[in-house]
Amino acid sequence: MASQLIFLGAPGSGKGTQAARVVSELGYVHLSTGDLLRSEIKSGSVLGKKVTAIMDAGKLVDDQTMIELLKANCDLSDKNYIFDGYPRNGDQAKVLDSEFLKGTSSKAIYFDIDLDLLAKRLVNRRTCGDCGEIYNLISKPPKTAGVCDKCGGHNLQQRKDDNEETVKTRLGVFREAIEPVLAHYQGQDRLIRVDASASSDAVFNELKQAIK
Repeated sequence: MASQLIFLGAPGSGKGTQAARVVSELGYVHLSTGDLLRSEIKSGSVLGKKVTAIMDAGKLVDDQTMIELLKANCDLSDKNYIFDGYPRNGDQAKVLDSEFLKGTSSKAIYFDIDLDLLAKRLVNRRTCGDCGEIYNLISKPPKTAGVCDKCGGHNLQQRKDDNEETVKTRLGVFREAIEPVLAHYQGQDRLIRVDASASSDAVFNELKQAIK
């Protein structure tokens, strides 16, 4: 059976785009921990109520609760998953291995990109408020300025957290948190780096080779 995949990368590095292609073309299930949390809360389950209580108290969901969430929603014997959004630090990577992925084959894919280049990409990102199509004013601008190629809408927006100051802060936090995660998987010879600055097709081709 193919390996479970752990996607690692800074905001805007292309994880979401590539995850969609891997799901569509290679049959994986995209597992967003944020989506799982929201779904469990909405279900009103015992676990969902536990998560609600934690979040209502203004606390972060602890690692053991996250593992409970994964165990309640994933069948590693039957499906292949892309873990996206977890782990976020070295301790979480260790817990994920020992409590959930133990005994399975898994690979960590790091979407490697120069963070200064990424900052420029994020600041220039625009999203169509009507259909959700994503553009970049430098690398993928709309054919007509301010007009969505896909739906023709005139509602291209910059996310509030894509301003220069916020982007630099987010990437600084990411840089500090990701190093022990990469070291964990590198030490086990499970880390694969892909060049996230390349074209979307080039990155996907590199991914397919890595997954094989």
